[in-house]
Amino acid sequence: MERAKQIALLEELQGLKDNGLFFLDDEVAKSPITRYASQDRFDAEMRDIFRGVPIIACHASELPEPGSFMTRELSGLPVLLTRDRDNTVHAFINVCRHRGARLVREGSGCKNAFSCPYHAWTWGNNGTLRGVPHQKEGFPGLDRDAHALKRLPAMERYGLVWVIANPDAQPDFDSFLTPLAGEFAWAEMETLAIAATDTIERKANWKLLAEGGIEAYHFKVTHRDTIGPHFLDNLSSYETLGSHMRSVLPRSSLPELNGTDPAEWDIRTEANVLYTVFPTSQFLVMQDHIGWIELIPLAPDLTRLRLTTLAPKSEITPDKEEHWKRNHAITSVTLNEDFEVNEEVQSGLLSGANESLTFGRYEGALDAFNREIERHLTPGAA
Repeated sequence: MERAKQIALLEELQGLKDNGLFFLDDEVAKSPITRYASQDRFDAEMRDIFRGVPIIACHASELPEPGSFMTRELSGLPVLLTRDRDNTVHAFINVCRHRGARLVREGSGCKNAFSCPYHAWTWGNNGTLRGVPHQKEGFPGLDRDAHALKRLPAMERYGLVWVIANPDAQPDFDSFLTPLAGEFAWAEMETLAIAATDTIERKANWKLLAEGGIEAYHFKVTHRDTIGPHFLDNLSSYETLGSHMRSVLPRSSLPELNGTDPAEWDIRTEANVLYTVFPTSQFLVMQDHIGWIELIPLAPDLTRLRLTTLAPKSEITPDKEEHWKRNHAITSVTLNEDFEVNEEVQSGLLSGANESLTFGRYEGALDAFNREIERHLTPGAA
């Protein structure tokens, strides 16, 4: 994000605050509850979105060197991520091409080859079939190329590994990712590594969990005992970046900028900047670190969340371990305040109280997020 853009974003919010105004969309919007509670709708999202667009599979630092690997569940698929001797990242369906067993059971490690635990067929970390026990007698004329690991489209960019969970996809990574280029360069994503992480599950639809972070209307209520006092009441802005979104959440210190030189302003000091990376990652840029929220949809009413603190690699040292643990704990406590409410919302969706949820004019980011989801769905999808 260019310096001029940072100043303009702060000036916009400062002007709204000074005049007692809000950042408003033109109209109130409705969001049908079927978006959050229908199995047919969830299946359509899985088909058209989670297996149709690039999803962040891991941070590049999780594959730190040639030979590194890790396994993940991605959009319902078992995925094996590897880094070969040329430092190139690959993604494969983590399934043996012989009899379909799970090929790699470990969560992560460093290997140049993977041997199936069922019959010991062996593949290199670039997906090529290397060895078949008793091949000459049992599999005469075997086409090894045809039995390479099933490859998924993958790309390493901005310090992240992006994968499409569909081996037949024809990806256009550039058009999808380019709108983030300047933003992630400013956030220095490629210089970061994981300082702390944990995984939880919540009984709520993935969209409810994403929506909770992109409006400030709830801050003074839901977060009254945590971050609420540190942020302005119901004031935030948003801008779409291709399929993605940037939200700016100003701190209570913003009015102190009046009368000061904009050349000295620092957006990371005066606001949190939240990037919603379509469809299921959010990056909360704070003063000295970034909180990364990964949403892993499991069912219409169940989502796994991976909460991660990203910090500069040079700052992840033994003497700062407790510092990052404290920061991670603060972020987790705050997010879980939202998640608990989201679970209550989910439990009430089918009560008959509402046919739709209502997004006020200062909740326009929620409607914009859902419009992008609708744009990716096949016409007529549930």
